[in-house]
Formats: sequence, structure tokens, C-alpha cells
Amino acid sequence: MKTYPKDSKGSVFMASFLARLGRFSARHRWIVIPLWLAVLLTAGLIALTGMKFGEGAFDVPGTNSSRTMESMEDAFGTQEQAPSLQLVVESSNGPVSDDAEEVRTALQRLDSLPFVDEVSEPFNPTRPYISADQSTAVATITFAEMDEEQAELAATRVADIAQGLDDKSGMSAEIGGSLSGGVPDILGPSEIVGAAVAFLVLLITFGSLVAAGANMLGALLGVGVGVLGVLAFSAFSPIGSVTPILAVMLGLAVGIDYALFILSRFRSELRSGTDTSTAIGRATGTAGSSVVFAGATVIIALVGLTVVGIPFLGEMGLAAAFAVAVAVLMSLTLLPAFMGAMGRNALPKKLRVRTNFPATSPKWVTSWADSVVRRPWVAVVVATAALLVVAAPVMSMQTSLITPGGEDPESSQREAYDLIADKFGDGAQDPLVVLVSAKNDVAAAMEDANREIGDLDGVATVIPSGVSNNGRSGLLTVLADSGALDEETKDLVQDIRGLDVDDATLGVTGSTAIALDSDEQLRNALLTYIILIVGLALFLLIILFRSLLVPLIATLGFLLSLGAGLGATIAVFQWGWLDGLISAPQGNPLLSLLPIIVTGILFGLAMDYEVFLVSRIHEAHRNGEDPVAAIRTGFAQSAPVVVAAALIMTAVFSGFALSHSSLVGSIALALAVGVIADALLVRMVLMPAMLTILGKAAWWNPAWLNRILPEIDVEGHNLKEPSLVPEPDKMQATHDMSPVQK
Repeated sequence: MKTYPKDSKGSVFMASFLARLGRFSARHRWIVIPLWLAVLLTAGLIALTGMKFGEGAFDVPGTNSSRTMESMEDAFGTQEQAPSLQLVVESSNGPVSDDAEEVRTALQRLDSLPFVDEVSEPFNPTRPYISADQSTAVATITFAEMDEEQAELAATRVADIAQGLDDKSGMSAEIGGSLSGGVPDILGPSEIVGAAVAFLVLLITFGSLVAAGANMLGALLGVGVGVLGVLAFSAFSPIGSVTPILAVMLGLAVGIDYALFILSRFRSELRSGTDTSTAIGRATGTAGSSVVFAGATVIIALVGLTVVGIPFLGEMGLAAAFAVAVAVLMSLTLLPAFMGAMGRNALPKKLRVRTNFPATSPKWVTSWADSVVRRPWVAVVVATAALLVVAAPVMSMQTSLITPGGEDPESSQREAYDLIADKFGDGAQDPLVVLVSAKNDVAAAMEDANREIGDLDGVATVIPSGVSNNGRSGLLTVLADSGALDEETKDLVQDIRGLDVDDATLGVTGSTAIALDSDEQLRNALLTYIILIVGLALFLLIILFRSLLVPLIATLGFLLSLGAGLGATIAVFQWGWLDGLISAPQGNPLLSLLPIIVTGILFGLAMDYEVFLVSRIHEAHRNGEDPVAAIRTGFAQSAPVVVAAALIMTAVFSGFALSHSSLVGSIALALAVGVIADALLVRMVLMPAMLTILGKAAWWNPAWLNRILPEIDVEGHNLKEPSLVPEPDKMQATHDMSPVQK
């Protein structure tokens, strides 16, 4: 039998500490439960009375365009952009000027609306805004500062006036722009349905309403504390409006799963005849250790989002990490309190009286394991091929930080954008701003820059736009022939930056340049982050399993799962598949931050399944079973729970995937597909198949590395030593008495 290092003081401390924590929480449950409720109420009170949100725009500092923007603001001052909309009127009967009277009447009505500061006149001969073919006129409506409710009312009134023009024969009117902050709704009916499906899976898994209810209640309280804690923090430091999204989505999913793992071990101990207090101690000492390890990997991955140097992304990661940390803490304290109150009621009625009823695996588990270990190469080829097919769309992935004209292709906003692009040029609405900085004569430098930029391919118009008070900086507005997301525009930005103007430097900024630079920086950050995540996965799993090949296979499997999740999301949200099922807008590039967010979250969840499944196989192997027998034993013990956990995660994320927000929906869909692919194909097919092929070699580790690695006891070996077996507590005596004794 293979021997392992005996120096496991750290692992003894972890398992025994968690066992004591679980028994303490159960024994003092009438203190623990009210304490958590008090934390929930306090966080809720602070959040409701003081939460604050900062600007909703994404900011990616450190790019060329952002530095140019800072220099421009230093030279010209900061100019806040007033909220505005555009009224785009097209005539199909002839020149739009023939309908000038009706358009002017509509503009007068717009000018009389509350909060409207100014309405431009498209027919003004000094500043006309009419297309070259005379068919289309554009008026800009500028508003004063408004709150969300006022902005919504103003947008409705403008739409009503536009509809009046649209109803007239031969005319069409669209509203461009948006007054909404765009805060996504993350707790709609579909999310509630997803949570209800998760509860149904719990009920089927446990066969006990009490156990399923305790699991779900603990998870809901956990996500409540986590999200309200994030919102309470905003009272002291404002956060972005999209920051809580990941905290809600991930906090609920991992909260249910972590409680499921501990409750399953608790019920397994009860079925084998263990008393309630000892079962609580062993469950929190063993499954709780796995939860701590799994939760730590998720937290590290999320906190790692701060490394890429993008503030809003780091803020989202920290908020989600806090929610996961709360879920872990809830599982180790509040859940044992619930288990102490439930006792043997956590089991189905027919098993509550019997004290030695070992758990048996469902037939499908045995059949699944047999089919994998009998034909491991077939399993590897089929699973890998399936994952690669789903991941194939990644090759055509497009990302963008913005969606010109709004994300909904069917909206009036997009219609207005497309109409202006068609009539005035693709780049008319997304100008590039060129900052000319000169040491001496900025006027001469601007003239040279104007000429050289105008000679570049893809430039439609160059417009001088002012000189700073100190006479050292000037602005040029450049209209491109191409649109904001076109490769030609990206090339044009680089061409302008590469120009050599005597005694002057050129910088390019504006919303289009910032979006292009930010997208490129996020792509580069994704590569760095994947390298970081892969390295972290290898390091943690080598420590946990004391093996080199198992972590390597697990990490490669994670990359396949990531590809499947992103591939499915591209097919749906970029290509437009499942248009009738998905309510969020489709047909746009993915949001630039999506791949890096999905990478971090899916990494943590993949490590969850790796720990919970392979640790049982590892435990059986350490106990002397040959590699194939260890796979069968570990699979039988953990596969049903892993499948239930994956189905719960998928149900929760699928609920969010049906959101009306493409940001929420796309992230959730990638996670739902990634989770189901990782749990069912990678962890339950690829992993056992490769362990079968490798045999004993899978668990090989160099002797020198074994000596220096700490031992993490997630399998509870130390709790089986007599000195560490918890003593029964008085509080559980009533639960362990049979009806006759009572």
C-alpha cells in the first residue's frame, strides 16, 4: 500500500477546528441563528438608507486613449456631457424640407417638455443637419440633469411626439440615444423560476422537505447577507451599478451547492448510525474542509480580477468574492445550527428510526462508472470531441466594450443609429478626437496635422475644433468612413498615432478610441489571467492530491469547459441562435469583460467539482484500493451529489440566462453551459477515464516534493482517529432516541 507523509499538523488543525466549529454552532443554535438574522437586518438597514452608486460607465485606465483624454481635460477643462436624445426624421415623398413645418411643430412640442434645455434646428441654414440626399433631418434634444424616474418619463414623452410624426404618410421618425442608466434587472421572474427548479432538485436529492428547505433557506440568507453587505459598503464608498450582479448570481449558486455537500455528508453519517452531534462534527470537518478549499479557490480567482488593473472589473470580483466568503461561512455555522435543529429529521421518514442503514448508490451511478472504466479511451475521445464541437464558435468570437446604437437591434435607438450611418456616413456618430500638443506654434501644427490626417485612407472629414487657452494644444474632430467596431477604424486610430508632425505630438481619444483601446487591453488581460488561473490550479491541486498528472488533467479539462461555455454563448448571443427562447438582445459582439469574468468564476466552480469528486477517489486509493476499484468507490460516493450540485448551478444560472439584459444573460449562459460541461463531461467522464488509463502513475509525485508539500486533509482521515472523534452533545439526545425510548 502506498505511504504518505505523516506530518499533517496543519490538516489536523483544519479538520478538527471545523468539526468543533460545527458542533459549537449546533449546540448554540439559538444564538447563531438570531445572530445571522441580526447581521442580515443591519446590512439591509444600512443599504436601504445609504447605498450609493457611482457612474455606470466602464473605465479602463492606462490605455493610450485614456491618457490622451486626461491630457485633453488638463488643457481644455472637464466638460460634462449633458443627457440628450436625437429625433431622426426621414421622408419618402421627397426632400424632408417639404415637411419642415410639421417637423418644426414637433420640435416646439419637444422644447416645451419638462427638463428640456435645448432643441436644435436641423433646417437652420447656418448649422443644418440634413443628409446629402435631402431625405433625412436630425434634431438633438438636450436635457437638464434628471433622476431615473424623470428620465424614463421624459423618454416616453419624446417617443409619443415622434410617434405622431411617424403616423403621418410618407414620414418616419426614430429616437436615437438613451436617457437610461442601463442598470440591469437581476431578480426577475426567470431568476425565481431558476431558484424554484434548484429547490426541486434538492427535494429529489434529499427526499426530505426539511433538509431541502434548510439547504435553500441557508443559501438565501447567505446571498441576502452577501449582497446587502456589498450595498451597505456602497454607503461609505459608491460602487458601480453593475457591481452586485456577480454577487447575486454566484452567491446564490455556491450557497446552495456548499450547503448541499455538507448536508449530504451529514445525512451519510446519520445513515451509518452516527449520533447527531458526531455527524455534524464529521460533516463540517470533512465536507466543510472541501467547502473551505473550494470556496478559497473561487475567492482567489475573483480577487485575482484586481490584478488585471481594470477598476470596475476588480470591484465586481471583490463583491462576488465577499458573497462567496459569506456563503462559506454560512455553510460552516448557520447550516450546522440548522442540522442541530433537524437531527434525524434530515433523513426521509423511513430511515429516521433505523440507525445503521448504509447509503447505496443509484444504479445509474454504477452503470456510468462501469462504462467509463471499461472503455476509457472511448470515453476520452467522445467527451473531448463533444467539448471541442461546442467550443468551436470561440474561433469567431468578437468582443466590444460598447454596442453602437444600443444592444437591441429591433429598437428605435438602433434604427435611428443605422439611419444616420446610412445617410451621413458610418463614422458620423462616432468621431475620433485628435489632441495636437505643440511646444510653440500650435496653429501651424494643427494645419500640418489636418493635412496629413486628411490624406490617410478611411478619413471622411477633418474638422478643427478649438485651441486651448495657453495656445499649446488643439483639437481636431475626425470622421471616419468606417463604423466604430470596424477593423478599418482600429487601423485608422493606429495610423493617426503613427504620424510624424514637426514639433508636435498627436493623441487620439473619444468614445470610439477609448472603446477600441479598452477592448484590446481586456483581451490582453484575459491571456494574463488565464495563465494566472492555470498556474494557480496546478499549484493548489498538486498540494491537495500530491500528484502531478491529476492536476494537469484537471486544468486541461477546465480549459475545455471554458471553451464550451464561451462557445455556446457566442452561438446564442453573437450568432443569434435560440432567438425565440432568449429574451435579451442578440446579434452583437460579446461584452469585452465577459470572457475574463467567466474564466474566473468557472475556474472556481470547476475546482469545486474536482475536489468533491476526486478527493473521494483519492481517499479510496489511500485506503489501499487499486486504481480502478478506487474510481468505482469514489464515484459511487460522490457522483450523485456532484450531479445534483451541477443541476442546481445550471438551474440557477439558466434562470439568469433568460434575463432581458444581455450582460446578465450572456454571463449566466456561459456559466450554465460551462458548469454542466465541466461536471458531466470533464469531471465524470474525462477524469475517471484518464485515471483508469494512467493507473497508479496518476498518483505519482516526486519524493522530494512530497516532503515539502503541506498535507490538506479534505477526506477526514484525522477525524477517524479516536482522539479526534467528537463526543455526543447533550443537545442531540432527544433526536437520537428511538420512538420507544422517547
